[in-house]
Amino acid sequence: MVQVRALSPLHGSGEIDLSEWVDQLLSTAVLARSHKEEILRACEVAQRVADADKGHHPALRQSFHTGLEMAEILADFHLDQDGLVSAILYRAVREERLSIASVRKEFGEGVATLIGKVLQMAVISMRRNDSGSDVFGEAAGRQAAKLRQMMVAIIDDVRVALIKLAERTCAIRSVKNAPEEKRLRVAREVFDVYAPLAHRLGVGHLKWELEDLAFRYLQSDQYTHIAKLLDERRLDRQQYIEEVIQQLRQRLEELGIRGEVVGRVKHIYSIWRKMYLKGLHFSQVYDIRAVRILLPTIRDCYAVLGDVHSRWQAIPEEFDDYIAQPKENGYRSLHTAVVGPDQKILEIQIRTFDMHQEAEFGVCAHWAYKGSDSQSAAESYEAKIGWMRQVLEWQEELESDSEAVLPSSADHPEIKIDRIYTFTPQGHVVDLPADATPLDFAYRVHTSIGHRCRGAKVNGRIVPLNTPLNLADQVEILAGKEERPSRDWLSHALGYLKTSGARSKVQQWFRKQDFEKNCQAGRQLFEKELRRLNLAKLDLDLLAEKFNKHHAEGLYTAIGAGDIGIEQVLNAAQSQLGIVHKLDYPKRHSSAKRFDESDVYIYGVGNLATRIAGCCQPIPGEPIGGYVTHGRGVSIHRSDCGNLLRLQKNDPARVMEVSWGGEPSQVYSVKLILEAYDRRSLLKDVTTVLDKSDLNVLAMDSKSSEDEKGNYVLMAVTVEVPDLESLSAALTRLQQIPNVYSVHRAEQF
Repeated sequence: MVQVRALSPLHGSGEIDLSEWVDQLLSTAVLARSHKEEILRACEVAQRVADADKGHHPALRQSFHTGLEMAEILADFHLDQDGLVSAILYRAVREERLSIASVRKEFGEGVATLIGKVLQMAVISMRRNDSGSDVFGEAAGRQAAKLRQMMVAIIDDVRVALIKLAERTCAIRSVKNAPEEKRLRVAREVFDVYAPLAHRLGVGHLKWELEDLAFRYLQSDQYTHIAKLLDERRLDRQQYIEEVIQQLRQRLEELGIRGEVVGRVKHIYSIWRKMYLKGLHFSQVYDIRAVRILLPTIRDCYAVLGDVHSRWQAIPEEFDDYIAQPKENGYRSLHTAVVGPDQKILEIQIRTFDMHQEAEFGVCAHWAYKGSDSQSAAESYEAKIGWMRQVLEWQEELESDSEAVLPSSADHPEIKIDRIYTFTPQGHVVDLPADATPLDFAYRVHTSIGHRCRGAKVNGRIVPLNTPLNLADQVEILAGKEERPSRDWLSHALGYLKTSGARSKVQQWFRKQDFEKNCQAGRQLFEKELRRLNLAKLDLDLLAEKFNKHHAEGLYTAIGAGDIGIEQVLNAAQSQLGIVHKLDYPKRHSSAKRFDESDVYIYGVGNLATRIAGCCQPIPGEPIGGYVTHGRGVSIHRSDCGNLLRLQKNDPARVMEVSWGGEPSQVYSVKLILEAYDRRSLLKDVTTVLDKSDLNVLAMDSKSSEDEKGNYVLMAVTVEVPDLESLSAALTRLQQIPNVYSVHRAEQF
């Protein structure tokens, strides 16, 4: 097991010299002395909050040391100042002895953001399924793959991944004497998620340690068996490897090649895995005894390979040339096994210094991602993993620049996560499109769960079924006994279903229902919509032909079965039969003004005259703002214009929000009638819905009355709409406002 060497005796009972410790840390991390003050201050803050609570929690002192140990691990990656400070303070924030707000105030937004993102990754630990399933089982492997995807979805800064890897390395080192349940929980999480991430990033020296410690707790019998086999030969093997190293070093001198030769300890999990997968006996694992030769050039590698094969008999089937043919992940090295001195099998790896640095610190990856249920999810995952590997490579190149800043995925617009990863109450991961709802979640779990869905809890709180889900949400579906989907679920305007698979399952359910029931339900739904939109009766037979249906009954049945959405029917009615003219007052959009003689318009100025300000002379495409002058209309400035900023400060009431746009579309003025039981914030809720529907409000009038049922309000709202579909969607959303019992378009005059 390879461990990062301690810079100071952190785990002893005595105090450490923090100033000396920071000096050594800066030397390892290749940071300038100018960073010492900030890192030392972080150490002092972490130490102070630990000392303040140690009377109640003696273990907090060890927690402080863990922060320093994390920083030591990260120093080998040449992490920047913010990364090291975040590592030192992380445990204090996680244990709620130090607030994010105080970190932000003391150390800046960068450190606070890093710690916050690492804390977000802790949701994996909280949501994991700890039911004791076999970590090596197939089902566990599929879930682990989704957990890895989920974790990478959270990460948008490579430093977040490295800090979390360091934290989990410290965690699994410290559970040796913990209760068995905790050891198994930490080990399973490390084995399923963090060791593969380290492997995927090519961080070899952490990956080996994480694998061995996790294997030790999860498969203790196998670990002990192999450890004993190694112990029986340890002294002999070590002496043998030292003799081989001396012979190879002497041979390099004779060849005039400047290189290094080291012995490599084969870690226990790797030995077990090779035995398990290939059905080998321990004696058949040829790389128990292994040395690695590091050389300046590729030419030197092949020269030394030839010399090794001339000295010792090669085992042909154990030779791999990963320099001529690198692995798909970019790994390069020469691997050979020979019958070495005393007729003992010896593995020899030969690579350049650069290849070794890549293999140890994360430019190449050894773990090929498998297990995605979605091609887009896999591509998105691979894109971000590739970006993180690239950032690690950049950091190696920039290590001499102490002020270098690691880039964020925000600098790479092609890196996007188009899937979200959510949890069932049992901790299983369910992946969905980014805009999915609890109802999509229910259908993804099981078709019957979706059909029986009556409600949902997200993170313990009941939410509407059309609520967008977020990454790492825990979703609990409240299901009834009978399968009874709602036709409202098929409405695009209501937004219950975002996945085509779930929508298809609902449609199939309605297709199976009785023809007469579907016909009756479709008729009721369509006639209700006509009444709400206040449209005249239509020629339904002509409308049915648009959808290749026979007569009105065929159209009603298709609507009732979910094969045709009411939005589709409205579009057909509008485009095929000219219903659009029945909307009130067609006109050009009144909030746009032509810019000069071009096809560019300035939106937000209404009928006011406009002129381009001479001080900044904005051109189309630049962010702009408007100022209402005295008698000369609206002057259009660049949003960063000094004059506009001054006017905004001195006379904010005259500053307008305006924007560039293309040809204004035709809109229609429509009067809506809304009836509701009166309550506080009703008007605010109505205007919010109209704003989210992207409708311009021209007028609003309301009257309150009282009858035997209580206070009620009658509200008339005039809005601009582009078409019937938008009008229908707005009516549907308004109808969902609490206390609203009727919404319809006003009668035409």
